[in-house]
Amino acid sequence: MKRAARLLLSLALILALSSSHAQAAGTRVIVRVTGGLPVIQSLCALLDCTVNYGLGDPDGQVFLITTSSPSPSIFLTTLSLEPGVVAVELDLTGSILQSTSPSAPPALTDTTPVPYYGTTVSDGYVNQPASQIVRVADAQRSFQVAGSGIVAVIDTGVDPNQPVLQPVLLPGYDFTRNRNGADETGDVQQSTADVVDGVGPTYVNASTMAVIDQSTADVVDTTSYSAFGHGTMVAGIVHLVAPRAWILPLKAFGPDGTGYTSDAIRAIYFAVRANAQVLNMSFSFATASPEFRNALQYANRNNVIAVAAAGNDGQEVAVYPAAYAADVMGVASTSDADARSSFSNYGQPQVWVAAPGEWIVSTYPWGTYAASSGTSFSAPFVAGAASLLLDVSASANQSAAAQAIAHAKFLSSDMGNGRLDLYQAVAAWRQALGLQ
Repeated sequence: MKRAARLLLSLALILALSSSHAQAAGTRVIVRVTGGLPVIQSLCALLDCTVNYGLGDPDGQVFLITTSSPSPSIFLTTLSLEPGVVAVELDLTGSILQSTSPSAPPALTDTTPVPYYGTTVSDGYVNQPASQIVRVADAQRSFQVAGSGIVAVIDTGVDPNQPVLQPVLLPGYDFTRNRNGADETGDVQQSTADVVDGVGPTYVNASTMAVIDQSTADVVDTTSYSAFGHGTMVAGIVHLVAPRAWILPLKAFGPDGTGYTSDAIRAIYFAVRANAQVLNMSFSFATASPEFRNALQYANRNNVIAVAAAGNDGQEVAVYPAAYAADVMGVASTSDADARSSFSNYGQPQVWVAAPGEWIVSTYPWGTYAASSGTSFSAPFVAGAASLLLDVSASANQSAAAQAIAHAKFLSSDMGNGRLDLYQAVAAWRQALGLQ
């Protein structure tokens, strides 16, 4: 108990948040113009606003600006009426998606080392119930697929030194700090000697996040870190399904789980320029954003397959981007018994398909594993599925991938086309291509 108390105190002290969002002062506004930077600079000189940067659209017409106007609504109306302004919208705050009530699943404690596509992993990771339910091994072995292309993970970043992921990780970018790299461990100042000492499971933010196969049964519960490790876990699920896929980590969310529409938009455009073929978006915004949808449609036109979590409200409610049904596959969560998870959103338009999302074991920072629940962890099973389809043929696009993945185990109408079955999805794609 004394060791546990010391570790808890040590963790509480060393997990000191470095600023993850260089927040611009004032109200944040996304504006589309004709005429590019000179036009928006002239308008801001007139209206007393600040041009922060472009959002990366191919025509260079979309910008993030800030204003200290005491009446944002009047400012937006005034700006929208100016010559050269096409559209304006507030820069919204969204969050990555995770559930509650931590509990250590048996697979997390199965630490038997096993080989997996060139690395050594935990048996509880590669052979966990979710992997068997969606038939990862069946699809990989039967069709000789292990993933292809680049999967962009727009999230909290990824630990670049996670040994399971390191061989397939690309450098990425941090949009919260505007710098190269997407290392989410940079969000904390951490002593590996204290955090990774191999003596049992630790709970990090028990109310919302992960059970870590690591140390004692201590709880470090702070909302500043409620999403720390989220991106590394999401990337690990993509890797579980598609171990030969490259993973491009794009950090648009902080360790508290929050991020801006503008950063997510920038991440999408960055992913397209980096030749990503799949987007995984395990986050949601409560309100639609025209510019976010413009970015998604641009990605689709460039043959990028988009996947998003359907949300954890436990309701038939639309969240974005999952509800952009024409542009993205929204993914709900199911239990190991093939029932809708109580926390999962359901219904149309936000659900195209479902996948396991309860106590999924995945990679975690500092060379560890963790387990957590939420539609966040259902979506990357589908993103991995898209990469398997690309391994059959690089011609897979949003429409083709959606139709193949729709060959799932039907559960109920509120779960879209059903629970993901990787074997059926790959078989359907091969059949569509006329392959035996």
